[in-house]
Amino acid sequence: MKCRRLFCLLSLLLAPLGVQTSSLAAEQRPNVIFIVVDDLGYGELGCYGGKDIPTPQIDALAASGARFTSGYVTAPFCAASRAALLTGRFQTRFGFEFNPIGAKNAAPGIGLPVAEKTIADRLRDSGYATGLVGKWHLGGTAEFHPQRRGFDEFFGFLHEGHFYVPPPWQGVTTWLRRKTLPDNGKGRWTSPDGRMVWSTHLGSNEPEYDTDNPLLRSSQPTDEKANLTDAFTREACDFIGRHRAQPFFLYLAYNAVHSPMQGADDYMKKFAHIGDIHRRIFAAMLAHLDDSVGKVLAQLRDSGIEENTLIVFLSDNGGPTKELTSSNAPLRGGKGELWDGGIRVPFIASWKNHINTGQVVDAPVASIDATATALKVAGALAPEHSTQAEATLDGINLMPLLTGKTTQLPERPLFWRVGKKNALRLGDWKLIRDGKQWQLYDLTQDISETRNLATQEPARVQQMSALWDKWNAEQIDPLWK
Repeated sequence: MKCRRLFCLLSLLLAPLGVQTSSLAAEQRPNVIFIVVDDLGYGELGCYGGKDIPTPQIDALAASGARFTSGYVTAPFCAASRAALLTGRFQTRFGFEFNPIGAKNAAPGIGLPVAEKTIADRLRDSGYATGLVGKWHLGGTAEFHPQRRGFDEFFGFLHEGHFYVPPPWQGVTTWLRRKTLPDNGKGRWTSPDGRMVWSTHLGSNEPEYDTDNPLLRSSQPTDEKANLTDAFTREACDFIGRHRAQPFFLYLAYNAVHSPMQGADDYMKKFAHIGDIHRRIFAAMLAHLDDSVGKVLAQLRDSGIEENTLIVFLSDNGGPTKELTSSNAPLRGGKGELWDGGIRVPFIASWKNHINTGQVVDAPVASIDATATALKVAGALAPEHSTQAEATLDGINLMPLLTGKTTQLPERPLFWRVGKKNALRLGDWKLIRDGKQWQLYDLTQDISETRNLATQEPARVQQMSALWDKWNAEQIDPLWK
């Protein structure tokens, strides 16, 4: 009774100051940060076996929490993968199966369907401040704008890519794809000052990333002079600082290390020992990204909210090796493919004093699990509605595993569909096809998917393909191709 009277007295004392007792509880609700990087291969980070490009900041993030060795995204390319992450649902459930690029970004009706609730919608409706810094790529017309999809604030661009600095690209070395060199030949050409490299090795021109794709603050074009990796870091740190007294969700979507390849001068000097200029630019971009992640983590510490922030770091898909020199080792394939090199990605979760440190989780998990986990720990769903709302999610809450309350996840299949490219992972086994017969791989014995066991395991193929067929029947046709 004395405690109750004390609580009432405290409430009366705080009320004139405009302090609500409910805000005391709100302070304990965790902040959530999703750091999504672009086109980063599985084998590049130090904590995933990378040797030639130090990534101490991201490695430290992994050491402070859990590193997933079988962390997957639901699509092998940017937009569809992000559509699933932001909804917690397989993107094929709502027709977002293919990747809009170029002018298609601005075509009517192409974007994350407005009927789909995003994690930002759910968190904002439960009292969170929400912000997106970086790449959107989920619709370039007004109805799909991030601030109509649950985000209070937006600083970034709407399409699939963007040059890191404005023309004439000062302070960087730039590598561009071209069909033909200045001498009408093929191969590689370098400008006399060494700041421009053209290469014909991919047989195409560099996409016009910036066309009809301005850098925006909210919906207004902004004249940004800083390298975008620095600008996005600055904006993320500012968002954290301004919202440190309230629960927030920050979706920090770097465009690094996506093309166009532009290495900042200071980082190019750091990797002067790398002889191949192509690889040197990639190294500069990745090291720049790593330092930037470190600045965001430092902002959390300086703001005194590190212990109350769940951080999820992942790549949106595997690396396009020929384009970027990115390594997906030891996995087969890369971006655009359903071999593990296209869909198994660097995937880290950290929450100081909540997630056990130094964990290495081998169980298969997916990006949609990060969404489900964040919504669960944030209490974003009212208890009386949580079961129904969770049923609409395809992801599962990973916290029991990450806190040691359980030692294993329930075995459940993970599915992929990109037109005729289909795949399923169940436990240690992977089923995959590209318009032909199913192939079967035991990933614990054959991580590089080199030994097809379909003829030796026909019953397993039949069982797993039946699961895929059942799931596929629940998906809808793509809304565009």
